[in-house]
Amino acid sequence: MTAHVHPHLTKNQALVFGSLTEAEGPLTAYAILDHLRDSGFRAPLQVYRALDKLVEYGLVHRLESLNAFVACSHSGCASHKSAAFAICDTCGQVVEFSPDEAIDLLTNWTQDRGFQLSKTTIELRGVCQKCAAAN
Repeated sequence: MTAHVHPHLTKNQALVFGSLTEAEGPLTAYAILDHLRDSGFRAPLQVYRALDKLVEYGLVHRLESLNAFVACSHSGCASHKSAAFAICDTCGQVVEFSPDEAIDLLTNWTQDRGFQLSKTTIELRGVCQKCAAAN
């Protein structure tokens, strides 16, 4: 099913990607491992290897502040070296968005200082509109 997203996904990569696309929110590697035990996963290393490749392919993003992973919600993200996420501290909802203006400013800053930028991940933490309205 999900292996069509990238033609070179291994069985393990497809299973990990499937877990993330079906999840309601971000998953840790250990949550993925628990979910896939019936599919033959026995060790965290199997999950981490698959996640490393999925991140490399641009199909999955690592949320540093949560130490968790989410499936990319933008098509063609593999060609982008930046990603941004708004993470609700109340309900855990994660929204991926394109931070074009912010990235332009950061790129200009790095170029002015000769910094070799390889990747940018922006994480906004706060409370989503729905949770804010409920309080």
